[in-house]
Amino acid sequence: MKSTNNVFPISSLIITLLLSGCASAPSHLIVAPEIMAPSANQHIDKQATLNVVDMRTANHIVQILRKNEAATLFSAQERLEDIINNSLSENWQKQGLAIQASAINTFNIAIEKAVISVTQETLRYQVQTEIILKVTINNSLQTLTSTFKNRGNSKGPFKADIAVLERNFNQRLANLLQQILANKKINHFLK
Repeated sequence: MKSTNNVFPISSLIITLLLSGCASAPSHLIVAPEIMAPSANQHIDKQATLNVVDMRTANHIVQILRKNEAATLFSAQERLEDIINNSLSENWQKQGLAIQASAINTFNIAIEKAVISVTQETLRYQVQTEIILKVTINNSLQTLTSTFKNRGNSKGPFKADIAVLERNFNQRLANLLQQILANKKINHFLK
């Protein structure tokens, strides 16, 4: 009878330890910007080629820095250039622009910066976010270059939440892509 009483607490402890091991932190960010761009047919009978290139020296999006420790890095689940390419292609097509391999108009988008830098201290953290996209358009007669930036800072108590960082990054990226899609200079430059 005595051995049965000891089995229940030990088995409960083992189950608890096993379940807590399953609740691990995410290893990647899900980058999925939700764009609310106008879908008016403003590019009827226009075509463009779209190339997105990642010019960053490192592929991670989040870097969590702690004093005297190696940085913790999180990358996007998919390649950032593919996400931007798909988002812009889909929304330009909604606006009537045909995205093709060979077209008069050529969009070249360079991801110059896309990073969330978290300085994590014992009881607080600070976040600096910066996204820079350089857009170059060639319409066979002229070239237009514009740089789109989104920067922000925040801070909070205790530990930075990866889910909150992910949501904020998606909002900032969506805002930047909406600016590109709605840019009057870009829209008037297309032939």
